[in-house]
Amino acid sequence: MAGPTTARRGTGQQQDEPARPPRPTRRRLPSRRLLTVIAVGVLLLVSGSVWALYGSSWLRAEQVTITGVDVLTPAEVEAAAAVPIGAPMVSVDTGAIADRLRQKLPRIDSVDVVRSWPHGIGLKVTERKPVLLMKKDTKFIEVDVKGVRFATVDRAPKRVPLLELTPDQSASLRRFGSGRLVREAVRVAGELPVAVAKDTRVVRVTSYDSISLELTGDRTVVWGSGEEGPVKARVLTALMKAGPKAGHFDVSAPTAPAVSGS
Repeated sequence: MAGPTTARRGTGQQQDEPARPPRPTRRRLPSRRLLTVIAVGVLLLVSGSVWALYGSSWLRAEQVTITGVDVLTPAEVEAAAAVPIGAPMVSVDTGAIADRLRQKLPRIDSVDVVRSWPHGIGLKVTERKPVLLMKKDTKFIEVDVKGVRFATVDRAPKRVPLLELTPDQSASLRRFGSGRLVREAVRVAGELPVAVAKDTRVVRVTSYDSISLELTGDRTVVWGSGEEGPVKARVLTALMKAGPKAGHFDVSAPTAPAVSGS
């Protein structure tokens, strides 16, 4: 009996061909007309911006705002600044304004000059503060924390100690000079405890190593040199708490302080 017949696949069947890579698409370049339109648009935009900044009346300096003044008046600052009112905002030289202010008004320590669009120029002033006074005839020279003698005034500001600079002809004077001695006095004044600074009336300097204080209530403090200021301040505070009625304190050698007159 014949078995079941099976269909045989022909050997001539074609094999699958590999997929062909897609053809690259051509990018259409912008037409010459489109490029011309873009170029003209950019040119108009740039021209308009330049005109708005320099040629129009929209963006011009018309107002000066001054902040931070205490002793100086806004009118003094504005006059010294000489802001070119009516000039295009973009052309205002803020660096030149700051230089003029510092040169004409030595009381100014620093100033920020900023453009406040569309029409304003802002001057943020920081004035120097006196930490010591030097007497000259009937007037007073103010000295700031950097040792800069920045102003001469008729009246002494309240709670600012007087600097008495009477250096003897010692080696320290020849070595350091009076300018360094003034800076040492400023250094001492800046490192005094707050309560002591409030009561200090005179800072007396005779040499680099000989600085003393005259306080209210006929009290005196021998400070010595300006070195180890924070340590001396802590020691002086402790001495004053321990001897509130004492009249003389010596912290020139902070490891061996002395107090008397109690």
